[in-house]
Amino acid sequence: MPVQRFIQVGTGGFGGYWVSGVMPRLIDELDLARAVAIADLNPATFPNAMAKYHLPEDKCYTDAKKAFEENEADFAIIVVPPAHHESIVNLALEHDMHILSEKPIADSMEACCRIYKKVKQAGKKMAVTMSHRFDQDKQTLERLVKSGEYGDLDYLVGRNTWTCRKFPTWGAFRYEIPDTLLIEGTVHHFDIMRSLAGSNAKSVYAKTWNAKWGDFKGDSQALVTLEMENGVKVFYEGAKCNASQLNGWCQDYWRAECGKATLELDNRRLRVLTGNLHNNATIQEQPLEQQPAWMNPWLAELFLNWLNDGPEPPNSLEDNVQCAALLFAAIESAHTGQVVDVQEYLKRNLEA
Repeated sequence: MPVQRFIQVGTGGFGGYWVSGVMPRLIDELDLARAVAIADLNPATFPNAMAKYHLPEDKCYTDAKKAFEENEADFAIIVVPPAHHESIVNLALEHDMHILSEKPIADSMEACCRIYKKVKQAGKKMAVTMSHRFDQDKQTLERLVKSGEYGDLDYLVGRNTWTCRKFPTWGAFRYEIPDTLLIEGTVHHFDIMRSLAGSNAKSVYAKTWNAKWGDFKGDSQALVTLEMENGVKVFYEGAKCNASQLNGWCQDYWRAECGKATLELDNRRLRVLTGNLHNNATIQEQPLEQQPAWMNPWLAELFLNWLNDGPEPPNSLEDNVQCAALLFAAIESAHTGQVVDVQEYLKRNLEA
C-alpha cells in the first residue's frame, strides 16, 4: 500500500497531540504515512515534531505558504483555530492535496460552505475529525442501536453537564467567545445524535442562556430539541455552569429508547433495560467493543485507507457539512427563538 506524504499545519496545543498521539502509529507501526514538512507560528513546537516525525530542522516552517511551496505532499493535516481553516484549505488545494482537518470545517456556516464547494470543485478528498462520535463507548452504543435486535429507535436523550463556571476551568478563550457551549461542546454531541439516529436533522429548536454565577460571556447552558429526517426525536441537555458534573468529556450520557429495550450509556457503562425497574426488570450489562484504535487515531487510519482507494470514511466532508449545518442552525434558533429547518438552512447557505 502506498505511503501517503503529508504536511501538518499546527504542531502546538492540540497539534501536539496529533504529533505524539495520532500519527506515530500510522508512520512507524502501519507504514501508511510520512511527514515531509510541518508549519507552526511557534518554533518551540518544532523539536517534538522533528523527533516524532523524523524531520530535519529545515523542514519546519513558521510560514505555512512556504512549507507548501517547497514540499510535495499528498495531503495536509490542519490543526489550527477554525477561523484559519479556510486559508490552509486554499493552500492545500492550490498544491493539489487532499485534506484531513480538525473540527469544525470552519468558524461560520458561510466559510463551511465555501470550503465544501471548493473541495468538491477540485475533486479532492477531505475528512473532518469530529472525534467523540468515534469513541469506544459511543460506537458500541451505535452498533447496538443499528443491529435491529432491540427494535426501531423511537427517541434519544443526551446529557452532558460540567462544573466549569469559573474562568479559566474550560480553557481561557472559551469564556470570551459567543455561543461557547454549542460551538465548543455541543458540536460533538450533534454529531453523536446524527450517528445514533442514523439520520440527518430535519429541524432544531435551541434555548441557550448564561447562568448568573458563570464567568462566560457567551451562552454556556442549553436545552435543545431536534427531529431527524427519519422521524427520530432527540432531547439534549448541555451545561457548563452546573453545581455538579454528571457527565463530562468522554463520560457521556445517552439513552436510546427502542421498541424492545432501553439502551443506556452512562459514564462509559452500557446497559440494556427492559421491564419495570422496580418489579422484575431485566438489566443486562454490555461490554464495550474492542479494536486497535478509536477517535482521532482511528479516523486518521480510515482517511489514509480512503486515499488508497478504500471506502469513504463516515467523517468525510460530505457527511460533516450536515453536522456544521445542524450546529449553525441551532445557533440561529438560539438567537431568534424560532424552530429552524436544518435542510433548508443548509441549502440556502450552499446556494448563497
